Amino acid sequence: MSSSLRPNLSPGPQIRATPGAYPSSPGEPASPETVSSELSLSQAVYKRRAEYTVSRKIRIKVGTWNVAALSGTEKDIGSWFVGGKGVSKSLSVHPFEDPIHAESIEDVGHQEARRRKTASTTPLNDPGFLPGGDEIGLYVLGLQEIVDVSSTTEALKPYNDPHPSRRWKHAVESALPEGYVKIAEQQLVGLFLVIYAAPTIAPTISDVATTSVGTGVMGYMGNKGAVVARIVLGGCTRIVFVDCHLSAGVEKGNLERRDWDASQVVRRARFSPVYNGAGEVEEASDSIGSEDVAFWFGDLNYRLEGMPGEDVRRLLMLHTKNEYSDGGKSKRKIDAELAMHNSRYGHDCTEDDSSSHTSSSNHSTSSADTSTTLHASEALDSSSDPTSLHTTLASLLPHDQLHQQMRKRKAFHDGWREGPIDFLPTYKYDVGSVGMFDSSEKKRGPSWCDRILFRTRRDKQAYEDRVHKDESVKKRDDEMKAHGIDDPSVNEEDVLFDYDPENDGADDDYDDVHDLDSNTTAVGSEDKLHLEYYTSHQRVLSSDHKPLDAIFTLTYEAVDPDLKAKIHQEVARELDKAENERRPAVTVIVDHHDEGNSNSVLSIDREGVDFGDVRFDSPRTRHITVANTGRVPATIGFTDRIVTSDQAAGAAPSWLDISFDRSCDRQQPSSEPHDVYTLEPGDAANVDLTVHVSDLGLVRNLNEGKAHLEDVLVLRIHNGRDYFLPVRARWLQSSFSRSVDELVRVPEGGVRQHPTGDNANGVKWSAPREIFRLTEAAEELTERAVAEWGMRCADDEKPPWEHHTGWPFIHSPTDEDSEKQKNKLKHLVREALDTDTPIGECFPAGTSPVLRLEAVAETLLSFLASLSDGIITAALWAELLETSAPASKKKSLSIEEERLEILDTLTSSPAHSTSFTFVTSMLVKIIAEIVAAVSSPNNQQRVQLRGQLEDSYASLFSDAVIRAPPPAVGTKERKGRRERVIRVFLFAN
Repeated sequence: MSSSLRPNLSPGPQIRATPGAYPSSPGEPASPETVSSELSLSQAVYKRRAEYTVSRKIRIKVGTWNVAALSGTEKDIGSWFVGGKGVSKSLSVHPFEDPIHAESIEDVGHQEARRRKTASTTPLNDPGFLPGGDEIGLYVLGLQEIVDVSSTTEALKPYNDPHPSRRWKHAVESALPEGYVKIAEQQLVGLFLVIYAAPTIAPTISDVATTSVGTGVMGYMGNKGAVVARIVLGGCTRIVFVDCHLSAGVEKGNLERRDWDASQVVRRARFSPVYNGAGEVEEASDSIGSEDVAFWFGDLNYRLEGMPGEDVRRLLMLHTKNEYSDGGKSKRKIDAELAMHNSRYGHDCTEDDSSSHTSSSNHSTSSADTSTTLHASEALDSSSDPTSLHTTLASLLPHDQLHQQMRKRKAFHDGWREGPIDFLPTYKYDVGSVGMFDSSEKKRGPSWCDRILFRTRRDKQAYEDRVHKDESVKKRDDEMKAHGIDDPSVNEEDVLFDYDPENDGADDDYDDVHDLDSNTTAVGSEDKLHLEYYTSHQRVLSSDHKPLDAIFTLTYEAVDPDLKAKIHQEVARELDKAENERRPAVTVIVDHHDEGNSNSVLSIDREGVDFGDVRFDSPRTRHITVANTGRVPATIGFTDRIVTSDQAAGAAPSWLDISFDRSCDRQQPSSEPHDVYTLEPGDAANVDLTVHVSDLGLVRNLNEGKAHLEDVLVLRIHNGRDYFLPVRARWLQSSFSRSVDELVRVPEGGVRQHPTGDNANGVKWSAPREIFRLTEAAEELTERAVAEWGMRCADDEKPPWEHHTGWPFIHSPTDEDSEKQKNKLKHLVREALDTDTPIGECFPAGTSPVLRLEAVAETLLSFLASLSDGIITAALWAELLETSAPASKKKSLSIEEERLEILDTLTSSPAHSTSFTFVTSMLVKIIAEIVAAVSSPNNQQRVQLRGQLEDSYASLFSDAVIRAPPPAVGTKERKGRRERVIRVFLFAN
């Protein structure tokens, strides 16, 4: 399970989700030749990283300690890990320099006698032999057994108990200098890894990720395993820290299980990916082995093999005995064990004999008489003195299982290194003792169980090169054998060389422990890793393991924010310049026509497209020109605009139409649902934008101020920038799409002067003046049009009512010019209604009575249909249905009785009743005028024409006048009943 403790500082590329963003349309792949994006900018900056990285140094202290789940161990963490205390110079081969006042350090006997669980066990007056405090830039602490992992309850817990880790964090943070920041932590049962950075270092650390791998019970439980952290230092150097606790035991199976545990940690540990400065995921950046520097530490549990543990204990206690200047519990135990050994093997062995046996290959021992303590010869240095600690350690190290497994390439062989081991084994001691090894019944043999290994990318690469070389040599040898070169019959003179892959090169095993040359990181920078100190803290008494730490100096390349910002600006300017030359570029010009028809050309960026005053059902057009002023073809088109929740999606609102002066491209981009047009350099497209408000619902909302004619179009230049084109118009109030109750309250002057009516003064008219004026004009114009037709028509020319029986309310289409003229006339009629000017005066001179009549009649029919409540409202219609007689009874009613029944129902709403009377009276008069114009002496022809007119008018006006729910599918009764309501008033008396 992996967790990221710090947000990724280099996210991957994002595709734009809103219009106007670079580089391309949603879902359309960006063209690297013509598109600039944040990703390409980051890539360009990343290529110049050498110009904004600087060399820096950091000290990294790595500490490891198996605390054996003992209480009070946390009291020592600050003194040895942060303060560098608890080192025994006399029990280490490392040439430590004496710190100031080192002579006043508390002696071992007093220290052991003073030990308490409630206080630090390190010696008093210890100034510290190792760097610490604010000299360290990165503190990395790995603990093992902070809980009792031998307990089945703890080992099988499905969660980590956070309380022990909190105790340890508090202890460390209390000892650290002010300002240090915790950048990572990870716990797995008894394993705990925590990392602190100096205040100057913490801001330069990114891509922090941690994970854990359990290898214990069943191969997955957390009583054994590792916790791992990965950081990126300075934006360039990836560092991995592995704190582990491998399988214990001294049997061969335990050794193999330790190797398996380590391999499982490598195989199963995974981190979140690292994004480099170019915004790209670094290849193989999520596992151990892909880092630039790695540290592997903890209780690896590798033992000393091939030597009796009792002999190892005696040899080492010959050295630790010298730490005790007077009596004490540990000294008495050491003396007793050495005396027992001497008595067992006799007393005739001299001191030199004992010394010589310590370095013999079979490690047989002999007794010493009066002095069982080893003393260094003044004439020999430590490496040549057979009695020295150096010689003792050198004799033990060949038996170290870890080194053996590394040489056999079974574990930690792929480039891992370790500093010189010049300190006593770290395990196993009596708790509270400096130098008394395990005195229990088991008397476990001392071992270097606790280790700190490190590896650079160069180390791993050198190992892989060596493996590749060995494989090549082996392959070549196999080929030689296949050709019979090893056959005795082959003449030796024909053999070019003699090579034994089993023996040749055996002395060239990869052993680069002290080689700390420069290391090339994954991003190409040069790092140098130098090991300063590697030692145990022998005088820490609170656990049966001695804590171990190592101090490294890492010289690394780090990103300088100021230099990077400067390079970023330079690259951005260069990219902008290059992209502006390659990117499609257009110029958009809008033709603005004012009410006086004077033309002006203004930039789109100033005010957009203003349509001026817009009326109902009167289209208004503006023109824009899109010119390709760039050096490459430009593909343009209007795309989906940004809309709110109450707006319909699309390239344009419902009241606006967009028309180009050319055909669209045949091949449309897959991501663009709208038409696109490609302009070559120097080409220009003319675009017509037409506002046409004809939807009655929109008209009503505009009248009431609930809607506005404003929007923003998005002109997309593919692989270029988007142009935002504001469009707006001023709505002129219309009498259409209002209710009868509204219109009867509108004073003289019309809706333009009184857009909301005059509700304070109540009803002004018995019926809407618009209905009265239209019906009156229709009656007058019908009389004039029929009369003119009778005087001017040719004998063979059909009258207009014979072309369509719905005339003058519906006419058969004629030529296009006449239709355009008709639409202009209807616009004039509507304008007269809205401004309360005489209808007869709105027509241009010379307009024929027929065209005038048709314009007025069609306007009347559309006006009635636009009334929101209708002349016969839904409520009145329901009442009519209830009061009207059934079909059987209707047959016995006269026409006059039916009329009275309808009018009686309508009297409950006087304005609607009067309006109904105006309309039906007009229809009767129009029918009469048309029938009277028939010159045929055949009365039957007139009767037939009248019936056709009545049927046609009843059908037209029943829909326009009555607001009734639509009839059920397959029923005609209600339609017929609506037409009957109109028809009874049209019958001739």
